[in-house]
Amino acid sequence: MLGILGFEFFRNAVIAGLIASIVCGIIGSFIIVKRLVSLSGGLAHTAFGGIGLGYFLGIDPFLGAAGFTVGSALLIGTIREKFGQYMETLTGVVWAAGMAIGILFIALTPGYAPELFGFLFGNILLIPSEDLVIMGILALVILGIVTAGFNQLIAVTFDEEYARVMNLPVTSLLLLLLLLIAISVVILLRVVGIILVIALLTIPPAIAREYTSSMRSMMCLSVLAAAVCTIGGLFLSYTMNVPSGATIILLATGGYGIMLLERWVTGRREQSAAG
Repeated sequence: MLGILGFEFFRNAVIAGLIASIVCGIIGSFIIVKRLVSLSGGLAHTAFGGIGLGYFLGIDPFLGAAGFTVGSALLIGTIREKFGQYMETLTGVVWAAGMAIGILFIALTPGYAPELFGFLFGNILLIPSEDLVIMGILALVILGIVTAGFNQLIAVTFDEEYARVMNLPVTSLLLLLLLLIAISVVILLRVVGIILVIALLTIPPAIAREYTSSMRSMMCLSVLAAAVCTIGGLFLSYTMNVPSGATIILLATGGYGIMLLERWVTGRREQSAAG
C-alpha cells in the first residue's frame, strides 16, 4: 500500500492532510472552547458565495472564496460588537446569504453550470503543488499569530469580561480570532470541501478535550488526532476506492464514538469502585 506514495498526487495529498491537521488542532481548539462550531460551519457555507462570484468574474473560485470568507468573518465580528447582535443569529444570516449569492452568480454565469462536487465535498487528491505552498504559508501565518498572542487569545476565549478587566483589546482580539477561523476554513476547503469543513475543525479537538487539562496539550493532541484521521482516511479511501473527504470525516466520527464509549465505560467502572 505504501507504493502509492510514489505518485506525486498522493504525496501532495499527504502533505495537505498534515497541514490541515495542524490548522485543525490549533484553531479547532479555540472553536470548541469558545463554542464557535456554528460559526465555523457558517463561514464554510458562506465561502460558496465567493466561489460563485469567482466564476462570474472569471477569477479563481478559491480566491473568491478566501476573500468572501474573510470579509464575512470580519463583518460578523464588527456587527456583533457595534450592534450587540448574537453570534448565532449573525452566523445564520451570513450562512444563508452566502449560499444564496453563490447560487445566484453561478446562475448568471454564461454557459454550463460548473461542477460543484469538488467544492462541496473537496478532493484532496487533486491538490497541486502550488496550492500546497499557499496552504503552508497560511498555516505558518496562523501558527505565528497564535504563538505571538497566545495568552491574550486564551483570555478572550475563556472569559471576555475578565479580558476587559485586564484592559485587553477584546474587540480586536475577537476579530483576530474570527479572521484565523476564516483562514482555516479556506485551507480546509481544498481538503474536505464546504460541507465537511465543520466536522474536521471540531471532531479532533472535541476528542482531545476529553483527555487533556490545558489548552496547549489539547492543541497537540488535537493535531495528532486530526493527522491520524486525515492520513488514515487517505490510505483507507485508496484501499477501498471511495471518496477521500468522506472517508476522513467518517474515520474522525468513528474516533469520536470510540471516545464516548471509553468515557462511558470508565465512568461506570469509577461508579462501581466508589459503590
